[in-house]
Amino acid sequence: MTVLFDTLSTPLGPFSVAVGPHGEVLASAFGGRDVLLTRRRDLALPERPTALPALRRQLSEYFESRRTRFDLRYAPVGTPFQQKIWALLLGIPFGQTRSYGDLARDAGSPSAARAVGAANGANPICVFIPCHRVIGANGTLTGFAFGEERKRRLLALEGAWELPGLVAPAAAS
Repeated sequence: MTVLFDTLSTPLGPFSVAVGPHGEVLASAFGGRDVLLTRRRDLALPERPTALPALRRQLSEYFESRRTRFDLRYAPVGTPFQQKIWALLLGIPFGQTRSYGDLARDAGSPSAARAVGAANGANPICVFIPCHRVIGANGTLTGFAFGEERKRRLLALEGAWELPGLVAPAAAS
């Protein structure tokens, strides 16, 4: 399979994306090629990035608060349960959050909040499949593969979190 990747500069640092032969997003990560490979170890990435203009445009618009939805195709690899959770993540609107328990109930497994957390953490396509929109049941931030500060800044960009500090907005559910 022919895979291309691009590393873009964002307000939160370098952000790399791998795409397949039909333009489908396979993986994304804050960092360069090496970090991207940790998200999908099965990918053979070329040594040098290739500019992906449409993806760059959409990501730039997102970080400029001019885009609330991405018009991209995704091809994450995971178990059926992970796929179900990642599909639910795509349903969390821009500027909103959900708890792990909320997602467990939505997945039909109300006692599986920890399994939801593991699936969320295994999401190979961050930002585009918005795992950063999942918070603790008490409204606090919880882990994010690329650091709690980045998660807080992503949520603040979307208007779902107030900066500075860790004060959850009233709209968080």
